[in-house]
Amino acid sequence: MQQSEVLEKVVAILTPYVKNQAALAGLKPETNILDDLKVNSARLVDVVLAFEDEFGIEVADDEVDKVATVGDAVNLICKKLN
Repeated sequence: MQQSEVLEKVVAILTPYVKNQAALAGLKPETNILDDLKVNSARLVDVVLAFEDEFGIEVADDEVDKVATVGDAVNLICKKLN
């Protein structure tokens, strides 16, 4: 799967949880999921579960702790898919 396809799916998964629509509209790999998109940290579990379901992967807690940006999420998913 191409990185652009992963990014597209990551954005689709994040979109329902985003409170800052302006940040979503200008989304970049450096966009911070919590600080910029204003995704509630309590909802991250739902986001990670959606990533696991969508991509057929498992994400360990310590791996989740290292994901801060959209690019971090895409890179982690791509790494697990390859």
